[in-house]
Amino acid sequence: MTITTRKATLGGLASLGVLALLAACAPAPTEDGAADDAAVDFTPCIVSDFGGFDDRSFNQSSYEGISAASDELGVDFLEAESASADQYDGNVTSMVDQGCDFILTVGFALANATRDAALANEDINFAIIDSALSNDDFSPLELDNVKPVLYDTAQAAFLAGYLAAGTTTTGTVGTFGGMQYPSVTIFMDGFADGIDYYNTENGADVQLSGWNKETQEGLFAGGFEDINQGKTLSQGLIDAGADIILPVAGPLFQGTAQAITESGKDVAIVGVDSDLFETAPDFADLYLTSIMKSMTDATQQIITDAAADDFTSEPYVGTLENEGVGLAPLHEWESKVDPAVVTALDEIEAAIISGDIVVESEATP
Repeated sequence: MTITTRKATLGGLASLGVLALLAACAPAPTEDGAADDAAVDFTPCIVSDFGGFDDRSFNQSSYEGISAASDELGVDFLEAESASADQYDGNVTSMVDQGCDFILTVGFALANATRDAALANEDINFAIIDSALSNDDFSPLELDNVKPVLYDTAQAAFLAGYLAAGTTTTGTVGTFGGMQYPSVTIFMDGFADGIDYYNTENGADVQLSGWNKETQEGLFAGGFEDINQGKTLSQGLIDAGADIILPVAGPLFQGTAQAITESGKDVAIVGVDSDLFETAPDFADLYLTSIMKSMTDATQQIITDAAADDFTSEPYVGTLENEGVGLAPLHEWESKVDPAVVTALDEIEAAIISGDIVVESEATP
């Protein structure tokens, strides 16, 4: 367990803005007065899951959000980086004990640790990325001091599935997850539906290896830390003919990149959470696109609202409509993608936003 106090440094993140949140299902966050009210006496804190803050994925994006918020407010923040799942309870408790006013926990796996700490400390506000709360019997639980930060990534993954199906040259694309969490399978469900939609609209027969939406069965690494396991699963998908792979497994996409490089084949990666072209440029030429969640913006605004006493426990749900989710640019793959597919993506996105196309997953928020 690593606990650190950080003073945020002014940089490009502070200029990203918070417009993506204004159309969320929760009331529009306020934008005025937070810094004046909170500069003296407000301590935001963050606890990672075992992927760590440099996972080039959702922990890192959330960390950038609290850094930007703290910079905006002129305050220090505390962090607790988890190295293993058995540290979650202790790390959250350590943030409570150090006097945090707001605690952000990152990931579905911290749901129970967040719930228990929030129940015991009603004067502290919490937010949790990628999860709602439940009781021990799995019945839903809502707490006045916990804000779920959720993303309907199936919508953006639908677009990525259509794109992959329209770009593959082998007729097979693949996917695997880290663990079978709702925040993982929602990507895989949307991806599968996008492929099916492409097949229906274009009379094609592109196959998805690694996930069956109907049975909810597929390939999983069993965790989010073993890069070699990501490499092994990716090698299997490449051997099965996949030339586009969606790894929904945090940093395990690096194993996918290694498998592609060693295979010598023309295989692309669809990233998740952030634009991997920007966050992991070592493999820039491999990224077809990324399915993005605007976690940095959401985290920044939720923290500044909490500092201004405008915290609400009403869930934030990122969608295509409020720009909480979306596809990254095609970058180096732009010239390789059929322009008709790109045009279709714009039309499909508009249809999802209007409700003409409904994207559903068992894990839809």
